[in-house]
Amino acid sequence: MDARFLGITELTETPSVAVVIDVMRAYTVAAWAFARGAEKIVLAGSLDEALALKARHPDWVALKDGPPAPGFDAVNSPAMLRSADLTGRTVVQKTTAGTVGALAVKDASLVLCASFVVAEATARLLRTGGCDGVTFVVTGEDGRAEEDLACAQYIARRVTEPGTDAAEFLRRAGASRAAAELSEGVRQGAHPDDVALCLELDRFPFAMAAAWEDSLMVLRPRAVPAPTGGARV
Repeated sequence: MDARFLGITELTETPSVAVVIDVMRAYTVAAWAFARGAEKIVLAGSLDEALALKARHPDWVALKDGPPAPGFDAVNSPAMLRSADLTGRTVVQKTTAGTVGALAVKDASLVLCASFVVAEATARLLRTGGCDGVTFVVTGEDGRAEEDLACAQYIARRVTEPGTDAAEFLRRAGASRAAAELSEGVRQGAHPDDVALCLELDRFPFAMAAAWEDSLMVLRPRAVPAPTGGARV
């Protein structure tokens, strides 16, 4: 598999297959939302769009980066979301980097959104799909976020080398600037458990795919058949 690793601003053409990585915290949060029962996640292009969607659909759950704000129901924290009951709900998500990255490749034939918590399911979907070329969109820090790059490289390696160990990739992510800022309380709207939850490998057995639905970019969980032999996902 030919893998490219690009920041959002480095995307000069629409890739055929894109994997958008945001470990800390957009696509860890998204995975938790699905685990807590959410039906779908609408990826908003701006805070104003998120608020407008919430105004039209009061039963939707709107979340954003940073501290709580009027009109939003939650913040972009996996720890704060892990006890929520989202059964059957639609979530509207707007973050600084993750949602921006997905919208930047909205016209790709396949858009997957990923973090460590869905890494193996994502790799297995790419492996079984026979993807020859994949563009990994490293969303944080203009493509230089170590946690996102480490996750992207790990998933890419697992596609072709299923026995690849995650330890070094997780170490790099844990030593990243984002992890330090979350641990030290630099970022608002964070919980002390956020970093640990973002580094929880293969917590969920599904991948996450985004596609256009009724003029909205919608993220949904995608089941991936388990490997034979009872291997862990």
